[in-house]
Formats: sequence, C-alpha cells, structure tokens
Amino acid sequence: MAKKEELVFLPLGGVGEIGMNLALYGYGTPSNRQWIMVDCGVTFPGPDLPGVDLVLPDIRFVEAQKRNLKAIIITHAHEDHYGGLNDVWPGLNVPVYASGFTAGMLEAKRDYEGGRADIPVTPFKAGDRINVGPFSIEAVGVNHSIPEPMSLVIRTPLGNVIHTGDWKIDHAPSLGPLTDETRFRELGDEGVLALMCDSTNAMRDGVSPSEQQVSDGLRQIIETAEGRVAITTFSSNVGRIRSIAQAAEAAGREVLLLGSSLKRVVAVAADVGLMEGVKPFIAEDEFGYIPRDKVVVILTGSQGEPRAALAKIARDEMRNVAFAAGDTVVFSSRTIPGNEKAIQDIKNGLVDQGLHIVTDSEALVHVSGHPRRNELLQMYEWTRPQMVVPVHGEAAHLTAQAELAQQAGVNTVPKVRNGDILRLAPGPAEVIDRAPFGRVYKDGKLVGDFEEMGIGERRKLSYVGHVSVNVLLDSRYDFLGDPDVVACGLPEVDEEGEDMEDTLYDAILGAVESIPRVRRKDLELVRESIRRAVRAAASEAWGKKPVVTVFVTKV
Repeated sequence: MAKKEELVFLPLGGVGEIGMNLALYGYGTPSNRQWIMVDCGVTFPGPDLPGVDLVLPDIRFVEAQKRNLKAIIITHAHEDHYGGLNDVWPGLNVPVYASGFTAGMLEAKRDYEGGRADIPVTPFKAGDRINVGPFSIEAVGVNHSIPEPMSLVIRTPLGNVIHTGDWKIDHAPSLGPLTDETRFRELGDEGVLALMCDSTNAMRDGVSPSEQQVSDGLRQIIETAEGRVAITTFSSNVGRIRSIAQAAEAAGREVLLLGSSLKRVVAVAADVGLMEGVKPFIAEDEFGYIPRDKVVVILTGSQGEPRAALAKIARDEMRNVAFAAGDTVVFSSRTIPGNEKAIQDIKNGLVDQGLHIVTDSEALVHVSGHPRRNELLQMYEWTRPQMVVPVHGEAAHLTAQAELAQQAGVNTVPKVRNGDILRLAPGPAEVIDRAPFGRVYKDGKLVGDFEEMGIGERRKLSYVGHVSVNVLLDSRYDFLGDPDVVACGLPEVDEEGEDMEDTLYDAILGAVESIPRVRRKDLELVRESIRRAVRAAASEAWGKKPVVTVFVTKV
C-alpha cells in the first residue's frame, strides 16, 4: 500500500529557546519530502563559551535533504531570524526570498564582515506570492520593531499554515506596516489548518503600548532635558531612530549617530526610502562645537556590549565625544536575559560621571515588538485556526501560549520542541519522528561543534590555567640541563609566599628522580609521571589542578 503524502513541521531552532529561529516545512511521503526553510537565525554566546563569536543551528538534517530543499524565506532582518544565513547558505545554494530591507542588510553584513558568498536574494514583500514545489507562499504585512517584517501563509494540498514570524498589533507605529487585520480575517474565512505563533510575550497580560506612546515619552525627555541627551536602542529599530530624530528636530537639536551597526542599518534604510523626511545627521567631529542643549546622540550598546559606543562613553574612551554631569542617557531597549551585569556596569560608569539614567522602569521609553496575551487572542479570533503551535520562546513562554489557546477554545495545541517532526496533516497532529538538531559555533573564521572548536578545553583553561613543561634527558636518562616550566593563568605565589613556578619545578625534579633509571626508557611513563606530579603540586599549593602539557625528549 502506497504511503500517504504528509505535511510536517520541523523546528531546528527557536522552539524551546529565545533566538536561533529556523523552521522547516515538509510535504510528501516520509521517504520523499520536499522542504522549505523559514528563517535562519543565530543566538549570541554567553561567558560559558569563551572566544565564540556566534551560535548557529546545527543543519545536518537540512544538508542531508538539500536536494529536496526548494527555498529559504526570511521573515525579517533581526539577527535571531537571518543572522546565520551568510554561514549556512553556501552549503545549500538554494533560492532565498526576503524583503528589500532584509536583502540590503544581508549585503551590508557581507561587506562589513568580508570574504562572504554573494547570496542572490529574490525580492519578496507583503502581498507577493511565490510557488515552490508543492508550496504556495504568500507574505502578509505585520508590525514589528524593524522595517518590512512579514508573516507567511503557506498553502499546501493538505491545508493552509500561517507562520506568524515576529509580530504585534500597533495601531500607531512610527514605521509601518500595520498588522493586516483584513487579510488575516480573509485567511480565517479561507480556512487555517495551523497557526505557528510567536510566544515571546505570552506571559504578559493586556496589549503592548503603541510605538507612538514611546515616541511621545522620548520627545518629552528631549524637550525637558537641560544638557545633552544620549539614547541607546537596538540598531535595527529604524522606526525608533526616526522617532528620536524627528523629536530632536522639533526640539531644535541636531542628531549624531554613534556605532557602526547603527550607521549600517540607517544607510540600508535610506537606500530603500525609509529615512525620507529625516534631517541629515551631523558628523562626529562637529559634536564638540554644538551647545549641550542642542544635541541628541543615538548610539549602540544597549546590551552592555564592551566595544559598543555606550561602553566607550562610560569608560570615557571616545575621541570626539564625551558627556558631562547633568547630561541624560536613555535606555530605549529591554535587557536581554544574561546581559544584566554588563548593562549595570555601564550604568555605574555613567552615574560616576554624573549622568542621569532613564530606563523603561522610569518612563515609557521602550515597547516590545511581540504580542501580549490579548493580541494573541485577537490573532486566534481573526484566523480561527484548527490548531495553534506555539513557537519562538522558551518552555515557559510556549506553555503559557498553549494554555491561552486552549482557554480560547482551540482544540488542538501540540507540544513541539526543537528536533520534533510534527505531522500537521492528514489525521490528528502528532510528533512522528525526531531529527538531529543542536548548536554549532562560529569561532573566528571557522564553524564547528563544541569538540571540534576546542571550546570545552578553552573553558577549562579559563578556570584553571595551563602549565607547559619541557624536559631533556641525556643518554643515561638523567636531566640534560634544567627543565623549562611556563605557567599561564596560575597565581604567581602560593599562600606561603613561595614562587609557584619554583614549586612546580621541584615537583618535576622529584617525579623524574623517583623513577628508576632503567624505567626512564619509557618516555611516556616519564611524561605521565611529570604531568601528575605538577597537577598534584599545584593542587596542594593552590587548590586547583591546571591543564598540563609535558614534552620529554631523549638527546
């Protein structure tokens, strides 16, 4: 009996975590499915991944299926949705569809990072449709904290799926589009098999404030501030940048942009016509000639990044730009979990300089780009899906949306996590298989898994340091000169005040001399004896065992 064709959903990132969003939709029989990929994001490493630049989704499954991969569609240009494409696409080499702004951001990223493949992007915007394999995909305009975001309607012979991407309902955004209620209602009338829906704010009641209210809050701060005003926000929030620039102009202030990522985004936004009506920004070397009450600075560093403009200001390291007591710094952003300490360190540096800090706990200076619970209920009402699949969130966010959907009368709310292959149709929705998934790490010019990139060893080194030992033995297997000892990352002296390298040196001598000369022919035995002795001596003197590398050579 021939196997039936199925419609399946497979997340390889972003479901059970915030960031690194990558979703696959497959259609066909289990042995012959055609696939599309929606988004290809990254997440950022914490201090537990020393030296790692980016964390990417493991796409082993996609690489095995690449002959059947028909297209990659990018919903918007946030790093957690498109940031992995430059590293992933060269091995897949399939058509990419994205908005003009997203395409411009990809090109700017490639130029900035250098040495990257030129990814050909087919323009795709709200209202457009593409047909690839068994899929017909329509873009629907939504509002979010970046230009030109879209939801996707994925039509198949077994039913229609709405992949919301990131969205919210804002009736007064600083930058369009509005979330297209009319189109979503029409899709509800057409019939929606499954709504794959953003869960980021599913634990927050009510409705998100409007971007217009944020603009009003920022305008009030700019108008009433006595000195300079610096506002840090996410580089990609072009609507927020426009609002700040227009408020500054209304208050008779010039605007300076600080930070390479901010300048890149604004250049791309200008190229696609999104900066019309905004007065030109001033150059950095003009800053010192403008009165304190006549300037606003928009700058990078809202997440405490040590090399960003705000961190340099906090350390008073900028060449042409400095602030003075009485100036104001506004954090027009949310704190991404894990960045709290870095942000607090910067705030402390600013406060030490006498600057006044304003955050979203003191004033309405930021609003999220994701839907709260009442907005989710609105989307269910518009689209009337047979099932809701919570995506884009950690377990707590996904569970909160699942419970909300069930309370709203949605009968089918499957539990899905990264690597689950969920059959959407035919028959009842259920997880039918698992696919390999995980993380790979971009480290300098290379990409590999945890072991390949040596991250575990590097982490160990960051805790316990490293000792190198070089021993030369003569023809009688006695020391030929003094052993060489180099300790990196160990304390210089122990609690008795003894030099640590001297302590380790004595341990090496003792280890070799304790081995009968006849047994020293076994150089591996000598090497291991020295390694153990050095670790034991360090442990006794310090309480920690370093990584030890020993070279033993008979001359």
